[in-house]
Amino acid sequence: MNFPSLPINTAILAEQARHFTEMAHQSISIDQMRLAFSCIDLTTLNATDTVSGVARFTGKVNSFAVQYPEMKNVAAICVYPNMANVVRENLAVPGVHVAAVAGGFPSSMTFKSIKVEEARLAVIEGSDEIDIVMPLWAFLDENYEYCRAEIRAIKETIGDTHLKVILESGVLTPEQVWMASILALQSGADFIKTSTGKLPNAATPEAAVVMCHALKYWHETTGQKRGFKPAGGIATTADAMVYLNIVKEILGEEWLNPELFRLGASRLANHLLSDILNKEITHF
Repeated sequence: MNFPSLPINTAILAEQARHFTEMAHQSISIDQMRLAFSCIDLTTLNATDTVSGVARFTGKVNSFAVQYPEMKNVAAICVYPNMANVVRENLAVPGVHVAAVAGGFPSSMTFKSIKVEEARLAVIEGSDEIDIVMPLWAFLDENYEYCRAEIRAIKETIGDTHLKVILESGVLTPEQVWMASILALQSGADFIKTSTGKLPNAATPEAAVVMCHALKYWHETTGQKRGFKPAGGIATTADAMVYLNIVKEILGEEWLNPELFRLGASRLANHLLSDILNKEITHF
């Protein structure tokens, strides 16, 4: 399988990452923080998650709309697939999506038929967004056609439900991140996502730069806009601003909305709220 050439010099990726990190600390506006908050996929993916716990978690999103009516709510609540119906049944505010991980998350180490069925059931249970992991075991063996077939099978099964494909960029080289991004987009991904957050290396500015260039290439060659979701280790306002600035500089401000940009996080919401309101907030 032939991939287009990576359009940037990987030797300067570290320098670019430093540039965006420095930018993130120089000027942070209230509007930027509000935007970042509205792009959060508020996530709970713990082995100890329970029905009652996820219901309470969803309740915090409901009560946020009442306590902070001047703020836009988070973009989505992201949970394990068997908890999607709990979120759907308890969610009482419009505009917040229900996202479920599926496809053998987080390792993708199971049979394709099971992955497809898990995604199908997650949609039936109330998910309108599905996050899956590219099968690294196949990708790293350069079995790209298998990866393509699996992603396409899941996308065909879930139809109009948005599909986010996780690359697990922390274990890939920049060239592999580029190839995985292009492969996911060719296979029907609506979003490409950096990481599961379950491995030591999660989202990085370097990977984000490469992935955003892939999205730019895709838009320039097909006319289609697809989304970007960094996830894993994004906890502070400055962390969020790094990725917001990368998207803005490479893809443009038209990408800075929840339809095309998400932040996968569990700790970020309280940090952003605290900085926006200039006092400690522990709502989430």
